[in-house]
Amino acid sequence: MLEAQAGLGAGDYQHVVAFFGTDHDTDLLAQTLAEVFPGVPVSGCSTAGEIGPFGMMQGGLVLIAFPRHGFRVHSELITDIDRFGVEHATDAARRLKTHVCPGSERLPRQNVFALLLVDGLSNAEENIVAAIHWELDDVELVGGSAGDGISFQRTAMIHNGKVAQRAAVLMMIETEFPFRVFKTQNFEPTSIKLVVTAADTENRIVHELNAEPAAREYASAIGLRPDDLGPFSFASYPLVVKVGGDYYCRSIRNMNPDGSLSFFCAIDEGLVFTVARPRDILSSTAATLHELDEALGGIDLVVGFDCILRRLDAETRQIRHQMDALYQKYGVTGFHTYGEQFNAMHLNQTLTGIAFGQRAEA
Repeated sequence: MLEAQAGLGAGDYQHVVAFFGTDHDTDLLAQTLAEVFPGVPVSGCSTAGEIGPFGMMQGGLVLIAFPRHGFRVHSELITDIDRFGVEHATDAARRLKTHVCPGSERLPRQNVFALLLVDGLSNAEENIVAAIHWELDDVELVGGSAGDGISFQRTAMIHNGKVAQRAAVLMMIETEFPFRVFKTQNFEPTSIKLVVTAADTENRIVHELNAEPAAREYASAIGLRPDDLGPFSFASYPLVVKVGGDYYCRSIRNMNPDGSLSFFCAIDEGLVFTVARPRDILSSTAATLHELDEALGGIDLVVGFDCILRRLDAETRQIRHQMDALYQKYGVTGFHTYGEQFNAMHLNQTLTGIAFGQRAEA
C-alpha cells in the first residue's frame, strides 16, 4: 500500500480508483484506502491481473488518482445487479446525470465520459451497460468486469470503504483534458460455424453445439481433443458473432465437468458462432495506441481494460515482454478483465479504454 501511495506522489485528489489482486484482504484494503486517502472517494474492483507502470502483473495493487485540477468525478455503487440490474443502474445513471447537467439539458459529450466497473460473475453486464448508455444520452462509456484471477469463484467491488459482490461502480467524469474512448481487437473469422442448439441462457452455459456435446464439438472444430481444452486454447481460438456488419467475441470462460461450456458473455439458443483466429496482437494493439497518440498530440495516460484471454494469448505466443514494453511506452494502466464495456456493448477479448492527452495551456 505504501509503495502504491508513494508512486502517486503528493497531490490534491478528486477520486482514487484501485485495481487489486484477490490475494488482498478486501475488507482490510477498503478500510486502509479510506484511511490513507481521507475525504477522497475511492472506487475499485478485484482483477484477473493488473497493468501498472512496469507492465502486466498478478496479485498487485494499482492506484489511479484523478486530480481535482482538471477533473470532477461523480460515483455511485449499484447493488443487486443480478436481480435488479436495469432498475438500479438506470436510477444511478439518472442521479449522476443531475450532478453533471442539472435540469433537462443533454450531457456535454465533448468533456464527459462514463466509467463502469462491474462484477464479472454477475451475468448482468449486458443489461446494465445498455441501460446506462441509454440513460446517459449516448455519452461514451468504457469499463471492465472484475475478476479473481482465473478461479471464477468470487469477485469484489469497493466504494468509499464498502465492499460488495453482485455490484457495480458507475463514475461520471468531467475533464478539461482531451480524451479518446477506444477499443481494439485482434481476431479474424474463419469459415467454421457452430450453432448453439441447447443452452442454459440465464447462467451463460452452452450444452450443445451443432446438436453435439459442446466441448467435444468445439474441440473438433479447432483440431484438439476435449481433454486438451483450457484457457490457452480458448484464447487462441475465440468464438465470435456478427452484429451490424462487425464481429464481436463471445469468449469461453471454462469447460464444465459435464462437457458443457461456460461463457463470459450472454448466449442464446440459435446463436451462430464463427470460430476465429487471432491476428498479431502486438501489431494491432500498437497500431491503435499509435493512432490515439497522433490524435491527442501525445498520450499522457491510458486507463485500459484488457481481457484476461488477451494476456493468455500473449503468453502462449511468448510475446508478453513485448506487450509490457508497449504498455509502458504509452502509459497503459488498468487491469485484466472478465469482459470489457464499450458504449452500449459488453465485449470479450478486446482492449477497451480511455486515452488522455495533455491539457491545453490557458
